[in-house]
Amino acid sequence: MILTGVLRHYATVLLATTPKKLELPAQREQRSLLRGINLRSNASAISPSAFAARKNHMISAYKEGSFLKDPQNRGKPAPNPMTDPAAMEGMMGMMKGNMAMMVPQTLIMTWINAFFAGFVIMKLPFPLTLRFKSMLQSGVATRDLDVRWVSSLSWYFLNLFGLQSVFIFILGNENAANQMAQQMSQMNPGAGVNMFQPGQDPDKVFQSEAENLEVLEHEYILKGVEERLLCSI
Repeated sequence: MILTGVLRHYATVLLATTPKKLELPAQREQRSLLRGINLRSNASAISPSAFAARKNHMISAYKEGSFLKDPQNRGKPAPNPMTDPAAMEGMMGMMKGNMAMMVPQTLIMTWINAFFAGFVIMKLPFPLTLRFKSMLQSGVATRDLDVRWVSSLSWYFLNLFGLQSVFIFILGNENAANQMAQQMSQMNPGAGVNMFQPGQDPDKVFQSEAENLEVLEHEYILKGVEERLLCSI
């Protein structure tokens, strides 16, 4: 299992495509949206005058489309993500990651089911309740077998999800052998890379962010701090 995880990690690294560097207008478009989100999240840390100045500037820029990468395409329908080379490249990268994760596991599962189905391979040295029977004795349909016996199929799943600390120790935190990290990256493949989903209209996102800023009620965290400090003494 450890060797399979190490091989899967290096196979994923070899199959991974180098992300393309974003052009300056695209970076400006994404960072401008992130700036508005950060302003809403940390509004209480700045004074009312500073917040009002930033808020008015961001709202007017969002509504005028000053941060758009392609201002001439404003108001036009979003392009089909299937015809976008960047979106297609991201989908291909996700498919490669799925293949590097699923193919080895499928082969090992098939091998275990073919040669070791119905076998018990070890007995735990401590007592357990009956609730653990279905988890530790997969593929062994017996009622009278002691719960402490572990089947080959259950031992495979325990190793699959229990060796994450070993993979982190050998390959580091950002390793492709980590099952939980792989599942999270598949659920949200564009996190931290692209603020806009494929086929999403940036202008509509900016308009929505402008509305969020307009309805935000600002409350300065240091308002009346002198009185609060004196009252606490």
